[in-house]
Amino acid sequence: MSTSESSRSRHTAMTDAGLDAVDRTILSELSRNGRLSNTELAARAGIAESTCLKRVRALQASGVIVGFHAEISSAAIGLHLEALITIRLHAHARGDLRRFQAYLEELSATQRVYFLAGDRDFLVHVAVPDAGALRELVSDTLSLRPEVASTSTSLIFAQASGSRGL
Repeated sequence: MSTSESSRSRHTAMTDAGLDAVDRTILSELSRNGRLSNTELAARAGIAESTCLKRVRALQASGVIVGFHAEISSAAIGLHLEALITIRLHAHARGDLRRFQAYLEELSATQRVYFLAGDRDFLVHVAVPDAGALRELVSDTLSLRPEVASTSTSLIFAQASGSRGL
């Protein structure tokens, strides 16, 4: 079997039959700490380092692992207020949802954008310096967009750990 056939076979096995116990261990460990060295990850998964590296690369290539990032404290960089804003668009504006989503993603306060099913179209997680900045974002920026029918804002008091493991 060639390398590309082996890779395709591995990808098919992961997507068709699911992940095996070693893959799930790798994912669990990386979801808790994405900075684990390959040596430490291999030890925790109970496999050889070379095998571990191949599995991580296969998980990336198949789209199971979509990236690694640093989680930054918003408060530590002067963004002391976080909120969730739901947005409902006018019916006539729903034809260009991708353009509006791109607009939301470009706002400096935006942390994450979610496209929703239901009575709201978007949920936007934002981080701003203070209540005045949040008011300006909602009242003077989002609400003035012609596509926007309504918004609803909820303040975030605390956030649970983002790492749930697998």
